[in-house]
Amino acid sequence: MLDGELETHLGYLKHQADPKPTPNRRNGRYPKQVTTEYGEVALEIPRDRTGSFTAAVVPPHQTTMVGTEDQVIALYARGMSTRDIQA
Repeated sequence: MLDGELETHLGYLKHQADPKPTPNRRNGRYPKQVTTEYGEVALEIPRDRTGSFTAAVVPPHQTTMVGTEDQVIALYARGMSTRDIQA
């Protein structure tokens, strides 16, 4: 989900030639630990060169996630494939 957010922010897919030249590109990832109702989860948050990307799923300084797992499980229970859920 985080990679999808960054793709939307930058306007192009990973490994795709950018249609317009821009100084803002992918710039690696940084680790983040969040607590869910199922335990600790280590995330790799993507970042961009200008620092303008902010993840909506896991905002900065948030250390707990509630409900995201339930949404994914509900989608899977309704018959969506894991590939569709990831997209």
